[in-house]
Amino acid sequence: MGGQGTVAATGVVAATAALLVLCMGLWATGLVAEVVTALLFFAAAMLLKLAPAQTVFSGFASSAFWLVTSGMVVGLAMNRTGLGDRLARMLAARLPASYPGFVAGLVAFSFALAFIMPSNLGRIAVMVPVLIALCDAFGLTAGRPGRRGAILAFGIATPVLSAAILPANVPNLVMAGTAETLFGIHLAYLPYLFLHTPVLGLVKGAILVACTVVLFPDRLDGTRPAPVSLPPMSGEERRLAVVLALMLGLWLTDGWHGIAPAWIGLAAAVICLMPRIGMLPSTSFSDIPLRTCFYVAALFGLTAIVNETGLGARIGHALLAVAPLQPGADATNFATLVGLSIGFLFVGTANGAPALYTALAGEFAGSSGLDLLSVLMVQVVGYSTLFLPYQAPPIVMTMDLAGLSLRDATKLTAASGLVSLIVAAPLAYLWFRLTGRLA
Repeated sequence: MGGQGTVAATGVVAATAALLVLCMGLWATGLVAEVVTALLFFAAAMLLKLAPAQTVFSGFASSAFWLVTSGMVVGLAMNRTGLGDRLARMLAARLPASYPGFVAGLVAFSFALAFIMPSNLGRIAVMVPVLIALCDAFGLTAGRPGRRGAILAFGIATPVLSAAILPANVPNLVMAGTAETLFGIHLAYLPYLFLHTPVLGLVKGAILVACTVVLFPDRLDGTRPAPVSLPPMSGEERRLAVVLALMLGLWLTDGWHGIAPAWIGLAAAVICLMPRIGMLPSTSFSDIPLRTCFYVAALFGLTAIVNETGLGARIGHALLAVAPLQPGADATNFATLVGLSIGFLFVGTANGAPALYTALAGEFAGSSGLDLLSVLMVQVVGYSTLFLPYQAPPIVMTMDLAGLSLRDATKLTAASGLVSLIVAAPLAYLWFRLTGRLA
């Protein structure tokens, strides 16, 4: 009987490994739609009896799933009310009339917008048409390198810089949700922001601007576009602005009141959909791209199965056999963990990499001597260091909407990723030590 149980357990592990490779491969290559792969996972996991239903569908119970969903609602409200477009057009009056300043202004606005619009794809959808109009207004006409560089800089800044803001992109939510599911760890908004913003927000933003200006040299003629006359804010815009201000205020003070960012975001989404006081009719919920929400839920469920079947421990042991992790060697451990996180990017993209890494974080912590939270936080330095456009859907969406070439996008992504690895990663290590995150 014992032998049969061992064989059955081995079969479950093998089937889980096959499903992991299949799902991550389909998500990385995009051969089928993300939601189809997600549904394939749910069906296969249940048909093969890899884990109980509460494990397979645990992603739907994660707070990160609900934060993704609520972010989609808020993003739709920003689009429908015109508040997102208003914010973008107000930016035009404040952009410097020099090419480096123009690019820096767009990158800074991308980071600022992430605080109030927690959806990378939503920000891209709102901003790319406005960016094209801004480039025309500043004389960066079609075909000029500065136009390509400025739009790509915003597109790359959207997933990269928002990694410093906990609810602002899918990889963060995947990491937070997986950590909650597997380890019971709940990340707080303000400590996370303090740990990552100086390097991942400010330093990486400066690196991206410098790479853009060097790789896509151009210059503006110094003239500013004529001021755009904006109509008065509508009642819906004003109500949405109040909701966003309250949501951001509660996020910033979650350490005081103890309410998780997900439930704050969910409350904001409900207000947006409420009759009379809301900005969206209830039927608008059908316009929410739930495929992304199902994708996130499937990722959480997959990592939960990987952990429960013991596959995660086996993969961790295999990696630890070659990874130079050892107690007391903080610099080496930090570099190794960042390298592992970056390596997962090429397998599962920025959305899938945190799920793979976080499932193995316990093994990494045990071998490195670092506490579990530090191991989890180091990965953010890695998965925010992109080298290829396919690793982040917002970059691909930017290319599609603006008609930009893969060659240009790869050139800027690879260059900024390489410089970030050389400059930002060591600075992140120093900041982790300075803040006491590493001993």
